Amino acid sequence: MNMIQVILVVIVAFFAGMEGILDQFQFHQPLVACTLIGLVTGNLEAGIILGGSLQMIALGWANIGAAVAPDVALASVASSIILVLGGQGKEGVSTAIAIAVPLAVAGLFLTMVVRTLAVPVIHMMDKAADEGNFRKVELLQIAALVMQGLRIAIPALLLLFISPEIVRGLLESMPQWVADGMAIGGGMVVAVGYAMVINMMASREVWPFFALGFVVAAISDLTLMGLGAIGVSLAVIYLNLSKMGGSNGGNQVGDPLDDILNDY
Repeated sequence: MNMIQVILVVIVAFFAGMEGILDQFQFHQPLVACTLIGLVTGNLEAGIILGGSLQMIALGWANIGAAVAPDVALASVASSIILVLGGQGKEGVSTAIAIAVPLAVAGLFLTMVVRTLAVPVIHMMDKAADEGNFRKVELLQIAALVMQGLRIAIPALLLLFISPEIVRGLLESMPQWVADGMAIGGGMVVAVGYAMVINMMASREVWPFFALGFVVAAISDLTLMGLGAIGVSLAVIYLNLSKMGGSNGGNQVGDPLDDILNDY
């Protein structure tokens, strides 16, 4: 990996760290971060596959109350770098996914450190606001965001200094039973993440769509574009039926699927 690629990877990691707080352009999401790192390193296809697989896991990660979700930005960036340094291409995606999960959990420590350091910054911002120095407030806010970016950029830079031969050697020396176990575990984590999302969204109204999508997805002749078109069509049909109302003659707007299910 040449110096330009290293700089571009660090820039992507920096923006991914900031986006973990901002949530404006979603650079921290695996599908975006892994794809960008794959693009700048010349491993676009492997980056997309890794990002799509990690995205299914990250769907179930969310900050709820005082519980902080695993660090998806660090998981995306670090696993992408390991995939690139390992030189295994698409064949190394399953191993990178399995490595990403413990990295995401370990990233919680860095998140705690940065948020602890941000506490005095907030107090400084409060003091500056009392003084009417809004320029200082803006600068302190930018400084806090820079800390979030460095939270991912620094580990990424340290990983990039590891010799690719060392990473490749470690991956190749891994016993086959360990590699197979990590691949199976990574697949199970994807299923658990998707199940968590379904559990949050599950209702009587959406279960028929889930069952229909599950059956349609098993048809091997359908492409992802075809499945997407079917999903959009079903969403449009559902929205139009909702606007028309249920079985009450259109006098009151209701949920047609709810009316149908209530009849049973």
